[in-house]
Amino acid sequence: MTLNIDQSTCIKCGKCVKVCPSGIFTQEKTKKNIGLIHINTCIVCGHCVDVCPTDSVQHSDFPSEKIHTIDYVKMPTPEQVMLLIKSRRSNRSLTSKSIPEEILNQIIEAANYAPTASNARAVSFTIITDPEKLLWVSDYTIGVFSSLAKVLLNPIVKCILKPFIKGVYKYVPAFERLKTEHLAGNDPILRNATALLFIHTPKSNRFGCEDSNLAYQNTSLMAQSLGISQIYMGFVLTAIKQEGKDTLARKLGIDGKIHAIMALGIPAFKYPKYVDR
Repeated sequence: MTLNIDQSTCIKCGKCVKVCPSGIFTQEKTKKNIGLIHINTCIVCGHCVDVCPTDSVQHSDFPSEKIHTIDYVKMPTPEQVMLLIKSRRSNRSLTSKSIPEEILNQIIEAANYAPTASNARAVSFTIITDPEKLLWVSDYTIGVFSSLAKVLLNPIVKCILKPFIKGVYKYVPAFERLKTEHLAGNDPILRNATALLFIHTPKSNRFGCEDSNLAYQNTSLMAQSLGISQIYMGFVLTAIKQEGKDTLARKLGIDGKIHAIMALGIPAFKYPKYVDR
């Protein structure tokens, strides 16, 4: 990586000094030359390149073809953004129609623009659309819950644990209901979603959960704007944590830790209203 300043075009406005999170840009006094220190600490966020009014910051990771001028006239109004946010619901009434690949790509592109800690950008995305694999995810989740319920309902275990984890035991009837619905073919886990988006990071990423869920919110709002329903897969995540053996990740070829899962599908209908909260 290389980073330089074209002093012949730099107007010494100091904006790059103010926005650099690593403190690489220096300026002793207003309108004095911009200096560079500790370039190796650059996190490649691009703030300096984006903010420079004369394109004087030259960063090898951001050649001119990667830089685009923002037309703020095309920005949605605050009212439009708020309407999008208020209209988003976890619509679980889905059709069997597949989501076009170009729409899935747009959703992932939105995820890629989510912020990450120290701009590490160590978040990865895996889309599953194979019906057999989707069914396997449901089977896996129900299987983990069934095994857990069997342990919890063991008379000896129940006698020992229930006084201490009453909150867990209240879910046992729900586990049984989910199993019954699943065996009847009602898909209470994925709700007949035609795609699953797994958001994951290397296990060594200290902020993997935070980064992944920031990405999730981007994908959720983009999906909403495209008319695609999205549902947070809390049951599947719970099963992964409960089992603790990475079985699902290995089955789907995912290298790392899964932090967020989104079920996607084309809704059978749209909600015509939203309610105040």
